[in-house]
Parts: sequence; structure tokens; C-alpha cells
Amino acid sequence: MTSVTASHAADLVAALLFILSLAGLSQHRTSRAGVVYGIAGMALALVATVVVAAQSITAGVVALIVLAMAFGAAIGLWRARRVEMTQMPELIAVLHSFVGLAAVLVGWNSYLEVESHGTAQTRIGADLLGIHHAEVFIGVFIGAVTFTGSIVAFLKLSARIDSRPLILPGKNALNLGALGAFAVLTAWFTISPNLSLMIAVTVLALALGWHLVASIGGGDMPVVVSMLNSYSGWAAAAAGFLLDNNLLIVTGALVGSSGAYLSYIMCKAMNRSFISVIAGGFGIAAPAGHEEEQGEHREVRAVEAAELLAQARSVIITPGYGMAVAQAQHPVAELTRQLRERGVEVRFGVHPVAGRLPGHMNVLLAEAKVPYDIVLEMDEINDDLADTSVVLVIGANDTVNPAATEDPGSPIAGMPVLRVWEAEQVIVFKRSMASGYAGVQNPLFFRENSSMLFGDAKQSVEEILHALSTDSRRGAAPAARQATVAGH
Repeated sequence: MTSVTASHAADLVAALLFILSLAGLSQHRTSRAGVVYGIAGMALALVATVVVAAQSITAGVVALIVLAMAFGAAIGLWRARRVEMTQMPELIAVLHSFVGLAAVLVGWNSYLEVESHGTAQTRIGADLLGIHHAEVFIGVFIGAVTFTGSIVAFLKLSARIDSRPLILPGKNALNLGALGAFAVLTAWFTISPNLSLMIAVTVLALALGWHLVASIGGGDMPVVVSMLNSYSGWAAAAAGFLLDNNLLIVTGALVGSSGAYLSYIMCKAMNRSFISVIAGGFGIAAPAGHEEEQGEHREVRAVEAAELLAQARSVIITPGYGMAVAQAQHPVAELTRQLRERGVEVRFGVHPVAGRLPGHMNVLLAEAKVPYDIVLEMDEINDDLADTSVVLVIGANDTVNPAATEDPGSPIAGMPVLRVWEAEQVIVFKRSMASGYAGVQNPLFFRENSSMLFGDAKQSVEEILHALSTDSRRGAAPAARQATVAGH
């Protein structure tokens, strides 16, 4: 078997492993296997690429490639060990920027190596020369948009810049104008490629990527991360065409299509069109009146919250990014275990865009060993909230905001939310009365059946656990307590 044939076989196996990886990652129980498939596929792809490349380059160049791979792997392992779960969204945004930058470099290298040396027609052929010109231009454009867009997403997610959307006069016209200019430049470059057009499209794409994501508010950051994931896939596919690498084309198409589909699902969960999100149509700051407190709120102590939970018939916990920041998932899992031992029905309601990364809350709960069968999606649990004794809102805000269904003038109007206010009692864990990441005040805080438990979520849950343990040592009878509640 020749090295080329072996390479094609390795590409096919790696592509199948990537497909199995995506399939495995779609479910909790198979997610670990999905990760293993992905690692195996990438390792095989890297080895096959180096083996084939070694046939046409010197040993010194091969050594440099291996050294670069080892250096990159060391950095990746070090960063993966140190990163907190709350930092995963911005880390992924940075990784997307690397893919975009790589696509830009591949496009520029292809131009400098093939186009500008006067050997293009000889090396590619006159019939395919125009197609190659278009590939170079489109690859650079997609990569540059992904690069700067991902950098802005990283800065917003890590709170290095304001999460509010940037509103420039005629922002939609600017975006459409940039796309129109790109189309004109592409046609021009296909007919007559030159260095000035390459520079022009790179600058144009860098500016467009920055403006697209800067115009999107913090409430849409989960969709932005998914959207950039899709962009990075298409950038990789474009690089694959330029490098004549079938595996890179297949992998890029898998990432691009899956990221686009995930973005569509999340936009549907938020009652937004994909176009409105990427155009910055959601997350715009509300009028000042929406930021002001809308009544008097009631406070509750951990001991009082423990009493409500001990007497509850059923409890639903709705986690948010605040739970991740406080690293409260393990105390929450212990609280769940203790309540279930008392005979209380406990379930979790997870909004599709809870946190700042798709699936963020599910990963945290799985890490704390919360049983999969009690972790339900919004559509599965929303109808049960009206028949729930107590809802614990731990670090969530925008995903439980009644303004989405009751205030047509709210920036989040029409967004499907967890209807926690329908429960008998709601306890909201927050550090303060500040609005959420989308910058919208939450009327839930001022409802008659809502109470605020201020402080660090992890510490508050631990105090509730302590109060429950003290109650148990005093010989409290859960069944008697539930009978008392039923008598009400």
C-alpha cells in the first residue's frame, strides 16, 4: 500500500471517528466515548498528514512540524488543566479565533506561493485557475471574520469589554455594504488577482467580524459562540480546498453544519431568527425604566429556606451562570440527595441558553453526579412548574424573566423562559438586585411569592444543608411535615 493510499484510508477512518464523536456528544451517557472518538480521529489525522508530508519535504522540516505539534499539545494540556468551567466559553471563543487565523494564513500562503510567482496556470491549470482565485479570496474572508469575531466574543465573555451591544448609525447598512463590497472584490480578484485586493478583503473582513459580534448583546453570547463555531468550520473547509486536503474539508463541513444547526436550535429556543441575532437585533439595551426596581423585594435567610424545602412536596432547581461562577454544583447535588432521601421530589429545569455556552449547565450537573433522569429541558418541565411547591433559582436571571412573556416592550419579549413564577414559592439566589447579563431588570424579584436569598450561592446552599442536618438531628419527621403542608 502506497503512502498516498494509506493516507486516504486514514482520512476515511478519521472522518468516521469525527462523525461518531458528534453522535456520542449528543447524549450525556455517551459523551465520554464521543470525546475519545474525537481525540482518536484527530491523532490519526495528524499522524497521517505528517507521514505524507515527509515524502516531499526534508527531515529538518518534519522535525520542526513535530516540534510545533509537541509545543502546541503541551500548551493545550496545560491550559485544559487550569481552566475553570466558568472560563470555558471564552476559551472556546479563543480557539475559534485560532482556526480563523489559520484559514487567513493558508489563503495568503496559497496566494503568495501560487498566484504571485507567475506559476499559477502551470501548477493548477487554466480551467481551474478562476476557481482557485475564488477559493483563496473566500477562505481569507471567512477566516478573518471568524478571527476578529471570536476575539470580540472572548473579550465580552471574559468581561474585558462591556457586554452591551455596540450601536453604530446605520449598522445594518454597514454590514450589508461590507457583504456587497466583498462580492464585488471577489469577482474582481477572480478575473485579475493582485496584492492590493488581498489586503483590501483582509481588512474588510477583519472589520466586519469585529462589528458583527460587537453589535450583539451579552444575552445572545451562547448563540454567538455556536455561530462562531460554525464559521470556524467553514473556514477550515475553505483551507481544506486550498490545501487539497479531503479530511480537512470533511471535518470543516461537519463542524460548520453542526454549529449552524445548533445556532438554529438555540435561536428557536429564544424565539429569534438567526438573521436577527447576527445582525445585532437582540440584546439592545432597554429604556431606563426597565432598569429600575419595580417594587419591594422580600429577603429570606438560609434557615427559612431550609424549612420551606423540608416541608415541600416537590422542588425544581433552575441553574444559571451564577451557579457556575460560585462553583455551587456540588453542594446543590448534595442538597438534591438529601431532599430526595426525605421523600421530596427534586428535578432540574435547564433552559437551552442557560449559562454562556450551550450545554454548560448540563456539564456542571453531570460533573457533580446529579442523576441524568432528573435533569430536564425547559419544554419538558415548564408545564409542571405550576404544581411545584418550591423553585430554587440559582444564579439564573434572563431565562426566568416574566417580562419575556408579559412585557411587549422588553428587549427579551417573546423569548421562551422557564415560568418559575407559577410555583407556590420561589427562592432566588443572587449576590445583589443587579440585572442579568442581558441588562434587563427581572420583575420576578418583586413577586409576592418570590424571596431573595442574597450572598454567594455555594455558601448559601451549604448553609441550607447545615440547617437541614440540624433539623434531622432534632428528630424532624418529614412525613408529618408533608401532612401539615397538605392540610394547608
